[in-house]
Amino acid sequence: GGGPARAAAETAGGPYFCGGFVAGVVALGGEVGGSPGAQAPPATAGATDPAPVSDPPSSPPGTSAPSADAPAVVEDQLNGVTFPLPDGWERPRHVAEDDVMMTTDGTYKCPADGSVCRHGLVVSRTVTANAESAPEALAREDIEDAADDAYDRDLIGNKPFGGIESHEEVASGPVAVAGRAGYYVRWRVRTAEGPGGYVQSMVFPSTVGTESPILVRYVFDAGEDGPPMSDMDTITKGIRPVGDADTGGGVGSGIGPTD
Repeated sequence: GGGPARAAAETAGGPYFCGGFVAGVVALGGEVGGSPGAQAPPATAGATDPAPVSDPPSSPPGTSAPSADAPAVVEDQLNGVTFPLPDGWERPRHVAEDDVMMTTDGTYKCPADGSVCRHGLVVSRTVTANAESAPEALAREDIEDAADDAYDRDLIGNKPFGGIESHEEVASGPVAVAGRAGYYVRWRVRTAEGPGGYVQSMVFPSTVGTESPILVRYVFDAGEDGPPMSDMDTITKGIRPVGDADTGGGVGSGIGPTD
């Protein structure tokens, strides 16, 4: 079992991102930066605990925070959808990647190297390569990279969870997202250290522009400290086109077993 997303440490000079990705996702444009694996060393020499996260949140490019009286959602402006924020989740802050939609509250020390980790993370990207492929093909193409990025090794070769020891597909199938027919694949990943986790790649057509496919990655730590698996379903069912409060998951929106 391994751990969750590696988080960007809150250093005095700002977020420092060491990565969390072994291989780029060929189906996507640009670098993938959204798994729970945004890793960084301790904030200061001799400091072993992550810095407090009490300062005001800052939204990365492509996301926007609603007003105080708005529903708890985060907007992916690039892809024209909004995501609900379940209890225990927050808008990204001190995260270097601009495609992270939300993270779980708080951080912890990665089990293998003491870098900073998060128990859960959700990423949204536009698929630019092989965009004509069906959602199932794109989701299956992405899932191994998603697992490696989250739980194997980072860009500089460190293994915050000791590396992935095994994986198994625990669920997959069609899913309705924002009124569109998509597909998801979920793996259970076991790492050398820590409880491991679940990684899910989900692809569905955008409701705006050229309808380029949207890839959403979910990374959830396993074990009692990880977010409830039901949050994957809650988030998926709550994805909406921007400005549309009614369109949601339909037939097939349930996303399978939780272990």
